[in-house]
Parts: sequence; structure tokens; C-alpha cells
Amino acid sequence: MAVTVSLVALFGLVLFFLLRSKTLGYGSAFIAAGFGFFLASTGAATPINQLANAVLDAIPNL
Repeated sequence: MAVTVSLVALFGLVLFFLLRSKTLGYGSAFIAAGFGFFLASTGAATPINQLANAVLDAIPNL
């Protein structure tokens, strides 16, 4: 739960700055899609949460 809330806050902050600077592109589309999936908790959110948790769990092992 804490990871999801942190990712929503991170994606929201990055999206805010991308929209404020009027930067449009593939990166901003990815941030917006990620923010939407985590925020809405749709059926696609479970695999995205699992992927994010796997990446976060793998980082200390690098």
C-alpha cells in the first residue's frame, strides 16, 4: 500500500511539472498512463503493481 501511494505521489508530481512546462511526448504519455493506472486501480493495476514491486525488490540486489 505504501509503495502504491508513493508511486501515485511521484507520478502526480512529475505529471504536474510536465504539464506546467508544456512538455509533450512519449515520456509524458507514460507518466500520465502510469498515474492513471495507479490512481484508478483498474484491472490493469494489479499487474502494474506487481511489476513495480518486482522492480523495487530487485533494486537492492543490483
